Amino acid sequence: MRYFRPARVFVKEDALKVPLTHELIRRFENQGIPVTHVKRVPGIDAPTPRQKFFDAKRTLVLAVRRKSPLAGCRPSANWQLPLVSGCPGHCHYCYLNTSFGPAPYVRVYVNVEEILAQAEEYIETRRPMVTVFEGSSTSDPIPLEPWTGHLRRVIEHFGRHPYGRFRIATKYDAVDSLLDAEHRGHTRIRFTVNSERVIGSWDKATTGLERRLAAAQKVAAADYPFGFLIGPIILYPGWEEEYIRLIEEIAGRFSPSERRRMTLELITHRFTPRAKALIEEVYPDSDLPMDEAQRTWRYGQFGYGKWVYAHDAYEKVNRVIQKAVRRVMPEAKVMYLV
Repeated sequence: MRYFRPARVFVKEDALKVPLTHELIRRFENQGIPVTHVKRVPGIDAPTPRQKFFDAKRTLVLAVRRKSPLAGCRPSANWQLPLVSGCPGHCHYCYLNTSFGPAPYVRVYVNVEEILAQAEEYIETRRPMVTVFEGSSTSDPIPLEPWTGHLRRVIEHFGRHPYGRFRIATKYDAVDSLLDAEHRGHTRIRFTVNSERVIGSWDKATTGLERRLAAAQKVAAADYPFGFLIGPIILYPGWEEEYIRLIEEIAGRFSPSERRRMTLELITHRFTPRAKALIEEVYPDSDLPMDEAQRTWRYGQFGYGKWVYAHDAYEKVNRVIQKAVRRVMPEAKVMYLV
């Protein structure tokens, strides 16, 4: 399994009030990882913005999440549930490049019980409707799970809850500790997958497609609801054939009964001017296609604009992938295309 081994750990002062923090400190120190107690997280001293960015990606911060309103999470869930923020991966296109900027530390929020208590408040406002929380909007939490055990705790919490549901998405395969959790079908684990070209060119410091699919098979065998986020779908010469092969590869791994528990979420590539500038600075050799002349400008749910594919391109993506899904795994449900 691939998981995140930080180069250094900063522990914020208020995190020391949470018992989990001390357990995590012992784990890191036993592995020879330097741990420093700080009031405020110091800046990264690096000679270039690129080196600062890469060093921040290897830095873990143990922190308390201050109570603030949970953000919405259309179309995948009702609300975000941030257990971790930042990600050790180096996916050139990632929207977190916009969110965290030039110093994307990986933060683990140690006050899980308080976060779950806040989720309960949101559930109460909607009862008897079911409320769905997304655990991967601000991070990929799976590569941190072997250290924290956060996801197992949250999965079993929602497993006991009649009105709460949980969802996570990942590009990693460190799922073994979750397989015997008492999920009771209340957590959906999705794996973000992509074409050969996209994974080979722009998915860096993640697990490859084969290992993601193998982890998905383990999750399916553990009776979890599961699925795949296919994205970001990037249009380049030959994209149709590669995404059709991807759908065929997915279909071949699962039985019809397993595919009935499978969902597919389709996400096309988009980028902001800020993200483009950062990508060009920290990944100067990247050939990620970001030509504004090939895009159209659109405002998203959080109020800022981004460059997206035009309507005709969306329609073509929808036709190509929906046709492939109907042909090789009609039992699976396509949830949305954005």
